[in-house]
Amino acid sequence: MKWDDLRRSGNIEDMRSRGPARGMGGGRGSMRLLFPLAKMLIGTKIGRIVLVVGVVAYFMGFNPLALLDAPSAAPQSAQVNASPQDDESAAFVSAVLAQTEDVWNAQFAAAGASYREPKLVLFRQSVQSACGYADAQVGPFYCPVDQKVYLDLGFFDELSRRHGAPGDFAQAYVIAHEIGHHVQNLVGTLNKSHQAKQMARSSTQANAIQVNVELQADCYAGIWAHYVNAKGTILEPGDIQEALNAASAIGDDTLQKKAQGYVVPDAFTHGSSAERMEWFERGFQSGQLQACNTGA
Repeated sequence: MKWDDLRRSGNIEDMRSRGPARGMGGGRGSMRLLFPLAKMLIGTKIGRIVLVVGVVAYFMGFNPLALLDAPSAAPQSAQVNASPQDDESAAFVSAVLAQTEDVWNAQFAAAGASYREPKLVLFRQSVQSACGYADAQVGPFYCPVDQKVYLDLGFFDELSRRHGAPGDFAQAYVIAHEIGHHVQNLVGTLNKSHQAKQMARSSTQANAIQVNVELQADCYAGIWAHYVNAKGTILEPGDIQEALNAASAIGDDTLQKKAQGYVVPDAFTHGSSAERMEWFERGFQSGQLQACNTGA
């Protein structure tokens, strides 16, 4: 992929230098702030109720200071210096994100709508999002609550070394897939699927709904690749194959077989390798949203 001369996105939030997030954030600093508040609250009936709610919230994973409308201490993190290779990967992500902005702005405009560009957060090891705490093992993810994509650049090494899917366009496919979830959020697909999963009669049925969501995001990634390819100056020979290799490498059946030696289709949440490749290819060949009707 020829990306060096491409514009960079202004929607990158680089949190790599902050290092790994430490759980809920605030730590002892937050607790020190709670002591005088607790002493004040315990003196009144309403205050005691608020205090009880705060304690319950704490054990459920929420910051009590937020419930008390008090400022919380910043999450503790170690300072980390990025390597030149890491910085180059960050520049690549920014260039790919800019291309997704160009494509989806044009697609939404053609449909008479406005595309709201998402933020992409770069982090190391762990991060606190509006959807909760996550570490690098979760992999790249999209949070519909804050409309941000979260990416630990270490995943690209995993994609190449552990999953056998090297290449910059394999990485671009991963980014485009997560942006596909943002598109789904904007058009209401994620909310619809969330409601459907809540109504599901079994985990198998809920998983099937999620598979359709993920395959549609693969198809949307293919649509993005279709329009990038149409520019004629960005893709190189072998790029699309790199994306297909990545789609295959992270198919549920492939991952299950590698992890446990056998496949459990009812436990699929993203689709099989063949399905993921097929839906990416559909989007790439058509460039049309209508081609991405997975049932999501």
